[in-house]
Amino acid sequence: MTKHLGRGIQTGDETPPTATLLKSAVSMDETEARWRVGPVRDLLVEAMERFEEKPAGADGWLAPRLHATLRMSRSEAADDQLWNHLAFIVAPDYAVWRHKSAGLVQPARFTGPHYTQAFSRLWWAAEMFRNSDDYRPVEVACSVQDVLNTTMRLDVIDHRPTAQAILRVLGNLIADGTPRLGDQVNALSSAINAAGSTLLYDVLAPDALIDDEATMEWIADSQDVAPVLWEILPDGPSDGRIPESSIETLVPMFEQMLAEAPKRKRSRHSSAEDIDPV
Repeated sequence: MTKHLGRGIQTGDETPPTATLLKSAVSMDETEARWRVGPVRDLLVEAMERFEEKPAGADGWLAPRLHATLRMSRSEAADDQLWNHLAFIVAPDYAVWRHKSAGLVQPARFTGPHYTQAFSRLWWAAEMFRNSDDYRPVEVACSVQDVLNTTMRLDVIDHRPTAQAILRVLGNLIADGTPRLGDQVNALSSAINAAGSTLLYDVLAPDALIDDEATMEWIADSQDVAPVLWEILPDGPSDGRIPESSIETLVPMFEQMLAEAPKRKRSRHSSAEDIDPV
């Protein structure tokens, strides 16, 4: 699909050649409710209308609802064809609306890694920052863009207590009115990642076993579940809560790392954090 991504599409002046793309696209089985594009399209239209004045604010609202609408395993979500289909065929207008900067959208927003592509970044943010069926931590994660842009790239985020502890520290910073949260998040992420080479977070703060069967049941239930509600957070898969004791073990460690970490101040323009209340 990349060869069809011309400048006109990146600026929003042209639409992708849908008929041509459909010929080469791998079609999803829409007899399965979770692959129907209608609910996804409705969700994206609502997001564009609701956050018309501040597109970045849509991330925290949309991420958990997209995740609960597109119910799938991590292995299924690793298929780039799904996200390319959404960006080129289902909602190229959303990709332009959300990510147009300096007149155009970067190609990686249409077809790029999971932490950059317009739709996969939201699904994976919800997957990596939820606490079992609770999506509230996802709203915190999406309230500062550097969490999605930087923190989500770290390998240590696969350790669920680490991800939640980072969000606890971030939540405390937000509550204290700390300025330049993006700089704080980047400094903390770098410190945690560097320390991860010597500190075994999974030993210091063990996670509970993840209930994969609960996830599969949640996916199977998609056939009988109504579209997500606009005003109420949906429920994710009940695959096991993260031990609170493990999160509490890491939070003071991370706060100390942040206090000692060098902060690189960026210009006001480059450090636009798009912070939204959660």
